[in-house]
Amino acid sequence: MATNLISLVMQFLTPDMVGRIASVLGLDRNKVQTAVNAIVPALLAAFGNTAAQPGGAQKLVDAARQQSGTLGAFANMLGSGGQSSFIEKGTQLLSSLLGGRDQNLLAQAVAKFAGVGQGGAGSLLGMLAPVVMGSIGQQQGQSLDARGITGLLASQKDSIAAALPAGFGNLLGGTGLLDAVGGAVRSATAAGSEAARVAASTAQAVGDTGRRAAGAAASTSLNWLYWLIPIAAIAALLFYLFARPTEQVAQQGVPAVQGLTVGELDIGKQVSDSITSLRSTLGGITDTASAQAALPKLQEITAQIDKVDGLIGRLSGDQRRLLAGFVNPLMPTLTQLFDKVLAIPGVAAVLKPTIDALRTKLAALAA
Repeated sequence: MATNLISLVMQFLTPDMVGRIASVLGLDRNKVQTAVNAIVPALLAAFGNTAAQPGGAQKLVDAARQQSGTLGAFANMLGSGGQSSFIEKGTQLLSSLLGGRDQNLLAQAVAKFAGVGQGGAGSLLGMLAPVVMGSIGQQQGQSLDARGITGLLASQKDSIAAALPAGFGNLLGGTGLLDAVGGAVRSATAAGSEAARVAASTAQAVGDTGRRAAGAAASTSLNWLYWLIPIAAIAALLFYLFARPTEQVAQQGVPAVQGLTVGELDIGKQVSDSITSLRSTLGGITDTASAQAALPKLQEITAQIDKVDGLIGRLSGDQRRLLAGFVNPLMPTLTQLFDKVLAIPGVAAVLKPTIDALRTKLAALAA
């Protein structure tokens, strides 16, 4: 089976590991997971650029060799309070590979995308750069050399492009950080853009037809109102579903329902955050590679909903009805997203058990 560096790194950065990273940095766990999902493919894309520069491939080889023991020591570092030194060394490593300008541009994009602030983004980049380099070194093993690392990164273009979360690539547009996978990024987004264009054209055509028919009918009767209104509604719905930017729809927040606190847990906010994260994660899945990269996040969301489910018995009848009334209207949109993702070739084999579990748990909350 061909190597997939995205999957290799994300298998190491489990939800538990991400939680520990968030804890030592004092950041929100969900925001850190969002940042991790963006940073890993972005670093690999940036390293691909470095490999294409004179002497860049050898710099990557040297860095990968220096980080050969990183993966084994990473968990111990998180528990020992040595993260400051680790981050500093990782930041210096990244600066030597990318240069200060690109490093800052990447940190700014991560901060804006994940909402972790410039300092948090810089710390995460400093912490994850050695992990990514250590994973490359581990994969290459004894065959680690300039030619091998260049070929490895070049072979990852499609999976890197697919793993970039919806909207994050736009933040890096014009920075040059995605030049090494630029063609693949354009290919990954072309289908969605074309679908939006066709849908918008269809909506316009339907609206034009309605207007022409309405004009003809108006001369003899006012009955045109009865069918023009449904046509206009259909056109508006098509425009809403397909003509709006994909990332705007996928990442649109879900307002939290109030009055659902059990102990110290705000169930309304927990469910709202989980569904918002779920929609964003599903919106970024385009193929098998991005599905594998999204799996840890979906498993984390499932665990969050499980936590809520375990507290349902402590809600009053009115609170239970309030929660159901909050989740139930969201189910058609979520079901559509689930079905769309599972229809992508190869994705069902990766995500179907997790998605089926999410369907069941969300349906229980909505009942």
